[in-house]
Order: sequence, then C-alpha cells, then structure tokens
Amino acid sequence: MVRAAVQVGPRQIEIREFPRPRIGDDDGLLRVEANGICGSDVEMYKGHMRADAPPTIPGHEPLGIIEEIGERAAQRWGVQPGDRVALEVIVPCRSCHDCLTGRYQACRNRTFGHGVTPIDTAPALWGGLAEYLYLTPGAVLHKVDNQLPAELAAMFNPLGAGVRWAVHLGQAGLGDTVLVLGSGQRGIASVIAARAAGVGTIIVTGLAADAHKLALAKEFGADHTIVVDGDEAENTVERVREITDGAMADVVLELTPMATAPVTDALLSARHGGRVVLAGLKGGRDVPLRTDLIINRALNVVGAYGVDATAYAEAISIIESRRFPLEKLHTHTFGLDDAALAMETLAGDVPGEAAVHVSVHPNS
Repeated sequence: MVRAAVQVGPRQIEIREFPRPRIGDDDGLLRVEANGICGSDVEMYKGHMRADAPPTIPGHEPLGIIEEIGERAAQRWGVQPGDRVALEVIVPCRSCHDCLTGRYQACRNRTFGHGVTPIDTAPALWGGLAEYLYLTPGAVLHKVDNQLPAELAAMFNPLGAGVRWAVHLGQAGLGDTVLVLGSGQRGIASVIAARAAGVGTIIVTGLAADAHKLALAKEFGADHTIVVDGDEAENTVERVREITDGAMADVVLELTPMATAPVTDALLSARHGGRVVLAGLKGGRDVPLRTDLIINRALNVVGAYGVDATAYAEAISIIESRRFPLEKLHTHTFGLDDAALAMETLAGDVPGEAAVHVSVHPNS
C-alpha cells in the first residue's frame, strides 16, 4: 500500500492508503523524494481556490526517482529506473493541434494534472504528497542531477517560474530595470533569473513581515527593496521613479497573491512601452483596471500561465550549475504526516516561523 496526504476540504488533510499501481509497457511509478509547496497549494488548502474540489492528493511540484517503468515508456521518456526526474503539472495529450504547435499548456484534451486530479480517478496517486506517484503515459518529465540535495532540486518549479516570467515573457535583458512586486519564493526566483540574464537594476517589493525575504532578495541580486506597509511604508510608484530618475521600469512582474492594488502599481511603474507580466492569482476577484494607462503608456501586458518545458529545462540548468546559494532559500522540510503543517508554515500562520521555500519529503 502507498501512503498519501489527501485534501478532503478547506484546511482538512487526511493520511490515507492506496493500492500500489501495476505498471505496464507505457507508464511508470515515481518514488517521491520531495514536493515543493507552492502559494497556490496554500490557497487551495485554505479554500480560496478550488474550494469545492473532490478529495485530491495535492502536490504539483514532484521530484523523485524512477522506481518502475515500462519498456516503451523508458524509450519514450529517455529514462531508466534510478533516474531522478522532475514532473510538470500539466499532462497534455501530445496529439492535438495545440500540442503539436508548441502550445501544449492549452491542450483541450488533457484529463490529468499532478496535484489537481481527484483520487476517484484511477489509480488515485496523481499528487506529489504521496510516497509514490503514478506516471501516466502523457506525463512530461525532466531529468535532474541525482547528486543535488533533494530540497534544492525540488526548486525546479519556482525557479522555472522566475525564468519564464522574468526572461521569456518579460523579455528582461542586459541593462534593463526590473521591478518585482512580491518577495515570495517566485519573486526571489525572478530575481535570480533576471540576474542570470544580465539585467541592470532589480527592485523588489514586500510587506514588513517579509523582511527576511527582502533580505534574501538582496543576497540573490536585488539592488533595492521597498516595504509597502506598516510604519515604514513607501509608495511603490514614487520610489521606482526616484530610483530610476524618472525613467521607470522596463519590466514589471506582478506576483502578489490575492492583493489587487499592486496591479495598478505595476501599470504605473512601467516605462512607456514597457512590459508588465501578471502572474499573481487573485482568487477570482474583480480587479479595477485603468485601461487608459495601458493605452497611453503603450504597455505590453502579458498573462503568465505556469511554466513551460523550456523554462523548466533552463531552471534545472541554473540549479545544476550550483552558481547560486539556493540552500539559503530552503527553510523548512516536513514529512508526509505534517503536510498540513507545511501548508500553514508557508502561509505564515505558524508563529515564530519565517518560511521561504518549503518541501514535503514523503519517504523520509
């Protein structure tokens, strides 16, 4: 039997057991080493997103070792038992027009997704908060260096987001000024990606309670930080104007969860013709949008949907390069029985704990 953490309702996680799947020629079984906890995991745990979802094994950032694999699957994926791999969230059909033209994230035939597929879909083990995860034939895998500590290798998803949002979608490049609204793990990952791309100036915003994150952002390459609340609150737009001598930011990344005001700050902080990448989910809330700002400032506004294969591959290369001290980002490791505590810790709801990157290691 396989133990897994199952979310059965808002703030309700139960440990259950499931039969170990039988593996055929086209699929496989992953022994989960670590699963990074994402801000969206926290929002789903709290019931702010997918509150009416049926019981599901969370975890869409699974990293692990190939335990079993079918002959055809091994050839298709280019892996063997013992290889370490990272899994993408989306499981595309690989055959439709969107998939064949490189837009596999838009696949309309996808049925499964890691961390979001209910347990009543056989064989139930679709999420990373389990001892083993089923590798369905359409899964997208990326090989990762086995010698890396698991908690660092598990950063492939947030760092992939930083690469995609800052560099691919934001087009941040040499000499640019980049503003990152939000200092969570993906905000810091965006700093790392932007610095790797050779940008000139990086500015990061955060709450007073995020002092430890803002300090880390500076360690990883941010030139300026802005505290947006509390007694020392600064006006983001005015501070950016001051830092840039009125030129404003070439690229703005809006990554704040649930907050709506930073969207307007993002538009006002971008230079004429600049790029604004929206990646912070707002839980379905309506966000006031001043379209005149977009028109009169000739802004390029881009919606960021997850991470694609190219960004994952580049992020894994950055991790494997060991160029950045990523161990400073990882703050908490939990076992499977403490999956709910891992969510609460990343959410900042555990007194005395200052979390940045949190992972669950189901087999530890």
